[in-house]
Amino acid sequence: MTTREPRASQSDIVVEGVKRMIISGALTAGSRLPVEKDLAAQLGVSRSSLREGVRALVITGVLETRQGDGTYVTALDPEILLSPIGFLVDLHRPENVADLQAVRRVLETEAVGRAAMRVTEEELDQAEQILASMEVLLQAEQVDHEAVMNADIMFHRLIAAASHNTTLEALIEALASRTVRARLWRAINAEGAEFDTHKEHRAILDALKKRDPDAARLRMGVHLLGVEQFLSAHQDSVALAQ
Repeated sequence: MTTREPRASQSDIVVEGVKRMIISGALTAGSRLPVEKDLAAQLGVSRSSLREGVRALVITGVLETRQGDGTYVTALDPEILLSPIGFLVDLHRPENVADLQAVRRVLETEAVGRAAMRVTEEELDQAEQILASMEVLLQAEQVDHEAVMNADIMFHRLIAAASHNTTLEALIEALASRTVRARLWRAINAEGAEFDTHKEHRAILDALKKRDPDAARLRMGVHLLGVEQFLSAHQDSVALAQ
């Protein structure tokens, strides 16, 4: 007995049709969609189905509607197109944060290797300033853990940006921003964690300054693996803190 494949809905046909038009170059970033009647006929769907498909593409950041001016293809910015990943990550259960950290480690290890070959002197100076500010914070009598975490976030974001790969940068942001609370819990509860993190950041920056991608990947991998292993070992406590 053969099983029939489910028939695509009319709105799915719209989504696939617009996607093909963008891939083929018939529509480019900033292009205005044909008028509703013509596009519906071209795709072989009703106008109501067309509107439904267009709404789905607007939600995903592929299209944007301009009041009184029609519907346009967006700039197709990776940060916008990949934003739904952040939503999916939000649906992960708190006890799975170590899994997210593992994926983050893979992405950031690649990003720092690329950054070692592409980072600018200005970006290196910015990274140095961030670590210098973190050092001041850690020397305070009462450590401001949130301020230290903010410096940590800035350091990792700068490296992702220095990879000069916007897709990789957007994926990292979608994952890293969802692990902040768990990482902050570690910083507060693991003795010496912030000082160890600072030393590891210094080692990463040294590798970047030497333009050594292998050393940079190794240093980043060790740094993030330590975080991952801690979160995995304390997943119940981390989940309660979320």
